[in-house]
Amino acid sequence: MANLLSMQFNASLKNSGSLTTLRTAVLVTKLNYSSRNGSSADYLHRSVVPSMHYQKSLPRLPVPKLEDTITRYLAAQRPLLDDDQFRTTEKLAQDFQSGVGKQLHEELVAQDKNNKHTSYISAPWFDMYLCARDSVVLNFNPFMSFNPDPKTEYNDQLVRGTNMVCSAVRFMKTIRAGLLEPEVFHLNPAKSDTDSFKKFIRWVPSSLSWYGAYMVNAYPLDMSQYFRLFNSTRIPKQGRDELFTDEKGRHLLVMRKGHMYVFDIVDGDGNLVKPAEIQSHLKYILSDSTPAPAFPLGVLTSENRDVWAGLRDKLLAAGNGETLKVVDSAIFCLCLDDENMRDHIQISHNMLHGDGCNRWYDKSFSIILTKDGQAAINFEHSWGDGVAVLRFQNEVFKDTTEQPLLNPSSAPAAVDSASAVRRLQFNLDSELENGIVKAKENFHAAVSKLTIDALEFKKGGKEQLKKKKLSPDAIAQLAFQMGFLRQYGKTVATYESCSTAAFKHGRTETIRPATIHTKRCAHAFVCQPGQHSVEQLLAMLNECSKYHGKLTREAAMGQGFDRHLFALRYLANSKGQALHSLYKDDAYAAINHNILSTSTLTSPAVNLGGFAPVVPDGFGVGYGVHDDWIGCNVSTYPARDVHEFLQCVHKSLEDIFTVLEGKPIS
Repeated sequence: MANLLSMQFNASLKNSGSLTTLRTAVLVTKLNYSSRNGSSADYLHRSVVPSMHYQKSLPRLPVPKLEDTITRYLAAQRPLLDDDQFRTTEKLAQDFQSGVGKQLHEELVAQDKNNKHTSYISAPWFDMYLCARDSVVLNFNPFMSFNPDPKTEYNDQLVRGTNMVCSAVRFMKTIRAGLLEPEVFHLNPAKSDTDSFKKFIRWVPSSLSWYGAYMVNAYPLDMSQYFRLFNSTRIPKQGRDELFTDEKGRHLLVMRKGHMYVFDIVDGDGNLVKPAEIQSHLKYILSDSTPAPAFPLGVLTSENRDVWAGLRDKLLAAGNGETLKVVDSAIFCLCLDDENMRDHIQISHNMLHGDGCNRWYDKSFSIILTKDGQAAINFEHSWGDGVAVLRFQNEVFKDTTEQPLLNPSSAPAAVDSASAVRRLQFNLDSELENGIVKAKENFHAAVSKLTIDALEFKKGGKEQLKKKKLSPDAIAQLAFQMGFLRQYGKTVATYESCSTAAFKHGRTETIRPATIHTKRCAHAFVCQPGQHSVEQLLAMLNECSKYHGKLTREAAMGQGFDRHLFALRYLANSKGQALHSLYKDDAYAAINHNILSTSTLTSPAVNLGGFAPVVPDGFGVGYGVHDDWIGCNVSTYPARDVHEFLQCVHKSLEDIFTVLEGKPIS
């Protein structure tokens, strides 16, 4: 079935030009989910097709052929190595392919055939995240900020906070009732995104429903991660963390000034608590004049995972078990910050890491809301990728802006919030207090090294690139390659995230944007300006675009090389088998030391997104190619100069768009 999907998919993508949209089906979205069947106070909408209707018949993530993986691996290594280095790596890769790798691959394929309920990457990927001992702050948790509400008076912290809580509960109730519109990528929405098709497909058995969608060029996406959105927390444990979910929790966790509060947002019958009551409780919390705690517990969630696990054990021993369970089982976390935001840079810092005290980074997600109504989601990454989170963010934005349950003139309910809201208290001994002090020091030492800067290129965007039949994503990635070459004089390992949600329990695959084509093109633009005609430069741009498109198609179809090699190494480790020299090769270490870590994000709900670099000498590049402009939000540590990098990227984009206008560069 995966081969069938691959052929149809690739043909459709070539015809439709929708490659980038599919690749980031999670990240490039249209807000057209809601069914036309209306909503109620408790549900966002009532989908004709049950939410999980396609899940049973989703195609399985293919295990690539080993020879294809080795060919792709060597192609990605070629621009990073000189001739002698490449010959060494090529020899190791060929030896792996004909020996140990072949045995491991056969074992992986057999294992995959015996586990048809999941994907070959799912368990290793969970382990990769949950066994990581580094702090989740900066190393794993990303953020996505909301656009402001177009009606400015609705951006008041209390009004927006109340509406977001209400919309979040409505989303939760909609998905749990099976009424949320399934996540489907429509290549021909005129046929598939229609009432008549939905009424037909709902009667097709779920074991066959995917095929029905496929026949009209629609591709349902995996929704297995959605249940972890709510009532879920990552629990620190020695060696490997655990994911905890308790759907019985009816309360919201609210953080303000480092204090932690809880109150019910769902009543005993499972209904949303009245918005005016939620407003009253949030107003009560916002007016609480209790000084900030000397030992804010939230900062412990920013610690090294083994350190945090040890301190959590001490918290349990000190009699805090029930209180911690209240935190862990909360529907989600709402962080109310007392600061106003000056600009995008401060927003990025605040939403990515904040002050460390007014966060519980282990919750599946937190909505952060500043005093001036700036909002964002910060999410823990082990339980899932951007799929569920961005769908949630899109729906909450749509719901709060189009049908808010509370308006600025609404009066809070006359209820006893002092009784309904509980401020959590913890028993702390001197060892725990010292642990909190140390966690604060470690947190501030880490975040003080982070620099963030942003770029807005206003001289062109998606529309102009598509007119020239160039992939917008390919050109953005080429600009990063050119920018790094201009600044540092070399080509380095580059990572671009790609969703494999078109498959059951798919996670992500890696696109490797640094190629022999981008290297040749970047050298022509940066090192040899004036030595090539406009026609030659245009031909190079076209070649980069075509090859990047091929890599993107392959990755979206589970045909990259990174996850396959990762799974083979994981299998060898699990058997206690010595690793083949391929994995000990300096070139293998280098290609996995991703100096340019990139991810794209475009959505009407999202203002900007960001994450920290994945290596100390790297850049974390969040970017979006819009209709007539290109934006980047880039982070780095002291080893790199982010301001100069963005100047170099800007110059690269200027040169590219100059050539597209038929003018020479100098």
